[in-house]
Formats: sequence, structure tokens, C-alpha cells
Amino acid sequence: MSILPRIRRAAAALVLLACNSLLPAHAELRPESVPGGVASILVAEAGAPRPEVRYAGHPVLLQQRKEGWYALVGLPLDTPVGDQFLELGPDGARRSLPFHVAAKAYPVQRLTIKNPKMVNPDEADLDRINAERDRQISVRSQFRDVAVPRTDLALPATGRLSSRFGLRRIFNDEPRAPHTGLDVAVPSGTPVRAPADGMVTLVDDFYFNGRTVFVDHGQGFVSMVCHLDRASVQLGQAVRRGEVLGQSGSSGRATGPHLHWSVYLNGAAVDPALFIGPQPAR
Repeated sequence: MSILPRIRRAAAALVLLACNSLLPAHAELRPESVPGGVASILVAEAGAPRPEVRYAGHPVLLQQRKEGWYALVGLPLDTPVGDQFLELGPDGARRSLPFHVAAKAYPVQRLTIKNPKMVNPDEADLDRINAERDRQISVRSQFRDVAVPRTDLALPATGRLSSRFGLRRIFNDEPRAPHTGLDVAVPSGTPVRAPADGMVTLVDDFYFNGRTVFVDHGQGFVSMVCHLDRASVQLGQAVRRGEVLGQSGSSGRATGPHLHWSVYLNGAAVDPALFIGPQPAR
């Protein structure tokens, strides 16, 4: 057997190893100071003690880098364009730090829902919907003060990214709230995995979201996966990045099987695509 093919394979392996050594250990968060985005703001110089920082009354995620302490601030979709303000320091000694929010236009999406009650619920269902909304707001607004060494996230399921974050949605010709997550087109039964280490803070079956799992990654950094066929984790369970949370499905208000994934920072729904890096075209 000629030695030449083996030499070529060895050379190719060395080139691959060299290329991989130039790649970062993991993807980086891509900040975008727009409604629905994430602002990254230097709030204290290197060597300073950890500051106390709030936005709109909520504590925010803080990371220490070589330049100093950075606040990662989730900006709701209804954030006004222009100057916004962080609050630095404890009660009684706070000061404001301005930062700018730029405009971003999101496209419109029209969908047809077969069950009209999923567009216009009756009075009995509205009571359930309002109670479920309050529970979810409470869970996604919690601040578990633990270190968050990484803010990159893994896509919870492998598939085509179908409906993007921020779409202005029209169901059966009636305008509704914007899309506050990222949809992944996958068949029923596809494993749905934890985007990062965290703790399961809610598992339930909701009117609109269907079977749902919340994972708290720390400091107000929260993931939600929904429309599941079933969940395979329990409340209070610690999970690792890549651990199976459940299987995809079409429960709740869904036009077909898929995964809906939302990400929250300081209680605000933000674009999950900012945390996963550029995705290959499909």
C-alpha cells in the first residue's frame, strides 16, 4: 500500500488541528442595543468591587472581564428609541448611567390558526390565561445570584430556524403580540436540550405555550422551551448544558410540530439568536 495517502491524511489532520486552535472555546454573545436586544455596558473599572446595577427596577446580569465589570441588559421589544438609563449603586446613593437604544424594524408574519379559541379565547379561558401569564412573569423575573461564566447558549434542538424573534404577528387577520422567541422546525419527538447549565424553575402545561419548561441560568438569565410533546425534567432539578428537557411537539397554540425557545434577561424577552452565533444557511 502506498504511503502517500497516509501522509495526505496526516497533513489534513494537522491543518484541521491548527484551524481549530484558532477558534474561540465557545461562541460569544453579540450585543445589540435595540428593542428586543441586549446592551453590554461597562459599569465599573477593572479592580473595582462588584457594583450594584439595576435597569427599570430590575437587577441585571454582571460579568467581570479584563476591562472591568459589564452589565448585560435585556431590552424589551417596547423599549423607546433614544437614551435609557442604568441605576448604579445602593438605595440612597444611586446615580444614573445613560446608554443609547437604536431603532430596529421587525417584519410581519401572518398565520392561520385552525382553532378560533386560540385567537379569541372565551371568558373562562381568559381567567386561566391571565393566571398563567402572571406565573410565567414571576418565574422569568427571578434573580438567582450565582456566577454566570458563559452567556453563549446552545440551540436546544437541531433544525431549521423558522420563525424569528420579534415578528409582528397576525393570527387569522387579527394583530396579536409580537413573537418573543425563536422557532426551530423539528418533528414531534425530537429531543429538546438545555441551552446551558441551570435549574428547572417551572414545568407545566399552559393554554398558549402548551407543555413548557423554564431553566434559570442565573442572574435573571432564563430560557423557556414550549409546545413540547412531553417534559422529562422536574421542578428544582439541576441540569447541564445539552441535557434533555423533553421532546418537541405541537401542544398549545401551534400550527404544527416545532420548538419555541425564548430567552429572558432581567425579565425582558430578548432575541435568542444573539446568544448562539451565526447559523449556517439551510
